[in-house]
Parts: sequence; structure tokens; C-alpha cells
Amino acid sequence: MFDQSVQFLTEAESAEVDKALLSSPEKFLARLTISTAKLLQVIAQDLDTPVEALTPQQIIQWFEQDAKLKREQGVNAAVLKWQSEDLRG
Repeated sequence: MFDQSVQFLTEAESAEVDKALLSSPEKFLARLTISTAKLLQVIAQDLDTPVEALTPQQIIQWFEQDAKLKREQGVNAAVLKWQSEDLRG
């Protein structure tokens, strides 16, 4: 199951996107962009680096470290709480 301690898109933000005059693909992209902006802030804080200074390599390494924490210490030790079986429906 998902741990909801860290939310990258709140219900209120999702509702705002729903109200926007956008197509379904545009709404999906808006939600993804809002979530990504928040995740980049978390990554930047973890790395003590401004968001605008993050490199693709730093982002990849952060994801690798978060996945390693999940594997070694369990899903609740990681920032990203999903597990591959959660994504299969």
C-alpha cells in the first residue's frame, strides 16, 4: 500500500487542474508537472543544491539512492513510496 506521508499532488491541486479548460492529455501533463516540481524541490533539498542547479546525473543518483533505501530498509524509508506491484493495478 501507499504511504501518504509525502504528497506531490494534493486533492485541491488536482481539483484545480480538473477545473481548468484543458484536454485530458493537458490535464495529465499539468498534474505531472506540478508533482515533478515538488519532487525536484525535495531532491534539491536532500542534495543541498538549488533546483535550477540540479543536473540529470544528480537526479538519477538521487533516484538510485531512494530505490536502494526502499530495497534495503523497506518502502517507508524511501521518499517515493510506490512498489512495482502497486503499479500493475
